[in-house]
Amino acid sequence: MVKGMAQGPSSHINGQQRVLVSALVFVAIVCVNIGQTVVFAILPPLGREVGLVEWQIGSIITCSSLMFAISSPRWGKLSDRLGRKPVIIIGLIGYTLGTVLFASIFWLAMQGRITGWTLYGWLVFARVLQALIMSATSPAAAAYMADITDARQRTAAMGLISSGHSIGTIVGPAVAYFAFISLLAPMYMVAGATLIAACLVVLWLPRAPVTWTRDSTTASAGLWDKRVFPFIAVGVTMYTGFSIVQQTLGYYFQDKLQLTAIQTAQQVGYAMMGTAVAALCSQVLVVQGFRWRPVNLMRLGFMLMACGFLGLALAETALTLSACMVVVGAGMGMSGPGFSSSATLAVSAQEQGAVAGLVAACPAMGFVTGPLIGAGLYHLDPHFPYYAATLMFLPLIGFVWVNRRVAAH
Repeated sequence: MVKGMAQGPSSHINGQQRVLVSALVFVAIVCVNIGQTVVFAILPPLGREVGLVEWQIGSIITCSSLMFAISSPRWGKLSDRLGRKPVIIIGLIGYTLGTVLFASIFWLAMQGRITGWTLYGWLVFARVLQALIMSATSPAAAAYMADITDARQRTAAMGLISSGHSIGTIVGPAVAYFAFISLLAPMYMVAGATLIAACLVVLWLPRAPVTWTRDSTTASAGLWDKRVFPFIAVGVTMYTGFSIVQQTLGYYFQDKLQLTAIQTAQQVGYAMMGTAVAALCSQVLVVQGFRWRPVNLMRLGFMLMACGFLGLALAETALTLSACMVVVGAGMGMSGPGFSSSATLAVSAQEQGAVAGLVAACPAMGFVTGPLIGAGLYHLDPHFPYYAATLMFLPLIGFVWVNRRVAAH
């Protein structure tokens, strides 16, 4: 049995402290996601610069995503024992050091000191090690927000986390612009930003207000727990469908519109920025403003994403393709907070870290399998990935409309 269960957030933290906590958690999430966006933007040209081929570049991302998916739940459970603040700090410092190591290996390669398979091995090692440690931040941050909110505030709190992801995605391309100084400059800039975020957390973030003790019989929510598994399955499916689309979008724009490589990068960049802005608007206006119930967010969000995916398969111009991605982003901005808050509301206070770890693993799990599925389908027909993503969302739509447990949240 669990002893000393928290009586609720209001007894542990006041409104002013909650604002400070929310701001610091938000900054931490934004910095980490700026870094992720920068890596996605910089890695392809940087990899080619040092002689890597496309499959090697892609496999670096796949390996790190797999490690992120494996380690996030473990960090979430560890935050239940060590506390949220230490685990957030570990993740931020790990991201800083991992980024410096990753960039420094590329610097050595550009100097001709590491080449070939040795270079590839070191890059995979550095990125996987970074993912192992950086994956601590997201679940601990989400669990912290769950600790200081009640059921009425939970969806808005998860919306704040999702907004951090969206703003990081928007700001990342702006940081990547500094590649004109050096291809490595954006990564070193991101390392500095996450180090500053770590210092702010060390100095100003209160220790997690919820504390309890456990005996040897205490159980913690796991992947196969019937209370949370449906929501994790929903999250993995959602991000798999999105990754199928995201990873093939560059090829699709180029082939559909007959663009050059530079034109493709520009058009896809605009489309993805529009997606992130739409997601942020949904999170601010609908999730934070209207404060809809999680089930209603998922119902509308999943339908918007499915419509956007189908529209991509049918669109013929750059404007309509970009508009469809805006619809996808609006749906993502609702669906993400909807499924994550539902998962946290399904378990007790002392299991929030474990569930937050599983929720944080969902995007990574989707990006492990989604790009492989998308590439295979695109090889058969350029439209197949978008039809497949649409079909994947039909059972999700049915699930959130007919499942009584989901509707109860």
